[in-house]
Amino acid sequence: MTDGEYDYIIVGGGSSGCVVASRLSEDPNVRVLLLEEGPTDKIFYVRAPAGFFKLLGSKRSQVYATESQPNARGRTLYVPQGRVLGGGSSINAMAYIRGDRADYDGWRDNGCPGWGWDDMLPYFKKQEANQRLSTPLHGTTGPIKVSDPPSHHTFSDAVVRAAQEIGIPYSGDFNGTSQLGTGFYQATMGGGERSSSASGYLWPALQRSKNLTLRLNSQVTRVIFNGRRATGVNVRAEGGGEITLSAKRGVVVTAGALATPKILMLSGVGPAAHLAKMGIPLVYDAPDVGGNFHDHLMVPTFAQTKQPISYAGEEKGLRAIRNYLQWRLFRTGPLTSNGAECGGFVDTNGDGRADLQLICSPLLMGDVDRAPLPGHGITLNAQYLRPKSRGMVRLRSPNDHDPIMFHANYLSEQQDVDTLVSGVKLARKLLRAPSLAAIVSAELKPGPQDNISDSAIEDHVRTYAMTVYHPVGTCRMGSDDRSVVTPELAVRGLENFYIGDSSVMPSIPSGNTNATTVVIGERCAEFIMNSRA
Repeated sequence: MTDGEYDYIIVGGGSSGCVVASRLSEDPNVRVLLLEEGPTDKIFYVRAPAGFFKLLGSKRSQVYATESQPNARGRTLYVPQGRVLGGGSSINAMAYIRGDRADYDGWRDNGCPGWGWDDMLPYFKKQEANQRLSTPLHGTTGPIKVSDPPSHHTFSDAVVRAAQEIGIPYSGDFNGTSQLGTGFYQATMGGGERSSSASGYLWPALQRSKNLTLRLNSQVTRVIFNGRRATGVNVRAEGGGEITLSAKRGVVVTAGALATPKILMLSGVGPAAHLAKMGIPLVYDAPDVGGNFHDHLMVPTFAQTKQPISYAGEEKGLRAIRNYLQWRLFRTGPLTSNGAECGGFVDTNGDGRADLQLICSPLLMGDVDRAPLPGHGITLNAQYLRPKSRGMVRLRSPNDHDPIMFHANYLSEQQDVDTLVSGVKLARKLLRAPSLAAIVSAELKPGPQDNISDSAIEDHVRTYAMTVYHPVGTCRMGSDDRSVVTPELAVRGLENFYIGDSSVMPSIPSGNTNATTVVIGERCAEFIMNSRA
């Protein structure tokens, strides 16, 4: 197959792009090309679940830096995204969460017909091969393995018991009839290995199909249009040369909520005034491209433990060798931990719907720009599920090498701050429950004293809030004229052009976003195939 002989070109081999490529290639008469900017996923640190700690900041991730955040003490916050085959599903913490029924019914009722919970459930089940649960809400034969991790830390057991001691009931399924409760997260892994969109969808498709081509280390610089019809892409391949590839039936952008709007604007699709300022010829005035950015933020509460048995230091010396051999021989041990082993969903405002997610880790966590606190301990993270703050992505220049201008606007809405303050209070209460009090020697931050003012906790929120790497919304789906894509994921005002990633989410789901992103890939491929029927 030579360059230019493709029916569909998919830009981005991430969580959704691998799905779109796999599904479109099921038609043997369709020639599909998948372009991924990063390298292969076939390395130890991707396969071993705990390896994701080593991937953040490596060449297999793209770390986006915000502009100075005035509501977060002027800090720059960092949002790592996958730059590897499988995208976020190859470098994330693997927690398998779908969100709440009301999330999708809200999409349906606000201009996205066909995206309600009843519409989405069959696709969640279609992706899932759950190795413990088999109910009307779960699938057992899908490409993505979902299981209870083979082992977890004794600190995690204590967290789950402590939550019950302060009145949060136990839950064995956060994707069941209700999110509410505490327990252990199921993860996208099977047999002690990560299960990603690449391993579950793409590699089997490549083995099955002669009509699917994969090109790694290939950066798309822009989409090419003939009038308003997408006809191909320009690609900077490994080695620096640029080539043009043609697509007869369509171009599908699945590069993620931060890269996708950049590609569109570089291609002349975006806010007309901004593109004029950048000197980019206008193909279509799409004012909401790059808008509606939002993301989950979480705030950590740190505690030191009496015994030096957290996961800290497991990657060093003889312990590293022991852990590697245990994983290699038996697929058990610390390397099967996803780092966020337990937690839960809590309703703090009394409306019967969770607004906070607890994510608990058996070590003192750092961030991309912040080293962990020294010693052994646990981190209790409180995450606000439905943030009100909205930001935007713009081009810094017309040069595709330059990073985006990323105005995240985190914590600009006081409701976001107030809910996170409630989350820190809940985490501190959890530390003082009997099961955690028995293992904790001191709360480190916000502080050891029992009584801390709300203003001091708010200061902690603004100082330590970090993203959970769930950016969404920058190419919003809807039925109104300003929406970037239609409910069928076709780019409004253009032909043979689709977006099928987390950028199309009109609002963020109540929980981890990867499962929903996979569903968007499933539906995007189906919409495209049905449009050609």
